[in-house]
Amino acid sequence: MSIKFRLTIMSFLQFFVWGSWLITIGNYWFSTKGWDGGKFGVIFSTMGIASLFMPALMGVVADRWVNAEKLYGFLHVLSGMSLCLIPQINDPSQFFWGILLAMIFYMPTIALANSIGYTGLKNNQFDVVLDFPPIRVFGTIGFIAAMWTTNLSGNKASANQFYIAAIASFILGLYSFTLPACPPLGKQTGKKSWGQILGLDALALFKDKKMALFFIFSMFLGAALQLTNAYGDVFLGEFSKVPEYANSFVVKRSTIIMSISQFSETAFILAIPFFLRRFGIKNVMLISMLAWVFRFGLFAYGDPSPVGVSLIILSCIVYGMAFDFFNVSGSLFVETSTTPHIRSSAQGMFMMMTNGVGAVAGSTISGFIIQEYYTSMDGTKNWHGIWMAFSIYALIVAVLFAVFFKHKHVASEAVAVRH
Repeated sequence: MSIKFRLTIMSFLQFFVWGSWLITIGNYWFSTKGWDGGKFGVIFSTMGIASLFMPALMGVVADRWVNAEKLYGFLHVLSGMSLCLIPQINDPSQFFWGILLAMIFYMPTIALANSIGYTGLKNNQFDVVLDFPPIRVFGTIGFIAAMWTTNLSGNKASANQFYIAAIASFILGLYSFTLPACPPLGKQTGKKSWGQILGLDALALFKDKKMALFFIFSMFLGAALQLTNAYGDVFLGEFSKVPEYANSFVVKRSTIIMSISQFSETAFILAIPFFLRRFGIKNVMLISMLAWVFRFGLFAYGDPSPVGVSLIILSCIVYGMAFDFFNVSGSLFVETSTTPHIRSSAQGMFMMMTNGVGAVAGSTISGFIIQEYYTSMDGTKNWHGIWMAFSIYALIVAVLFAVFFKHKHVASEAVAVRH
């Protein structure tokens, strides 16, 4: 079995675990449990809270003490165990802690999967820029497969979605131990400072102005990354309250509609090498930020009518560019800017800034704003106002990024990833 195929299986299962519940948890929260909407944003902040410390911490462990593939497998087994506990929870406050525990084990595996993929490809003399995106695209396919499995099996509002995710997590955890060895490259001999022992030498990246700005804007954009995952399916589902749309395909198969976003990802992931080489990291990141403006803005005017559905579908297509141009290109940028002995730590830091600091702020603040300013006394939400507010935020971030992030593109920019 080739290394590419083995990494493809890993990528598929990695995101199948997440896709089993991430888009549909809102239906479970609101429809099945009937819990308060003001607390829902905090649930999505669990991913950010876990990413504040776990990706960086596990990156240090993988860089210094434990093979990355073994640590990766162990974390997935623990993640699966945690997911099995979630359906037993019947209190929203306890539900927060249950999701947080699962995220503590899951979130660092995203960065570790990148490190394992890059290491496996480089050790076999493959070009990471050309060969990693086609592998990563199967992660998106896994996410789609999970969404369809949950929706078509009638479990988009059921606790079974967590069991589906747990089973996939157990399978991936066991499979991980068969992957090629990725031993620590950051082991040091002689006297070591506490900073070196803890992997804090990766913080030296902040001394470089360009890298510091990259991480700062990663944080700002990270605040927007999960907003449509948190509220998109709920937004479409609430059209059931409108008599003329109650039995529409959009309402009945909202998760299928949302999965168009992931289909779009598969195309844009494969386009990343071309865009990265042709336009450079700054412009690719800027394109991503502008795509978020349209992602939210199109949702603001979407509904189940023929014209409205077209806008929703277009928004889902734009999502592929918005999400992947930021995450995959950002990960490759970090790879080109770091040395092997802090590779996992640096990827963990990127995760911390996007899915950690940014996501916590985005989830918490958005939940408060939606509840306080865009939700009426009877619980009805002003979705047009919500999506327009998100769109304006993304536009502000894009303009600031264009002005302050100074980076001159050269045609050979991505070549460093090969070595």
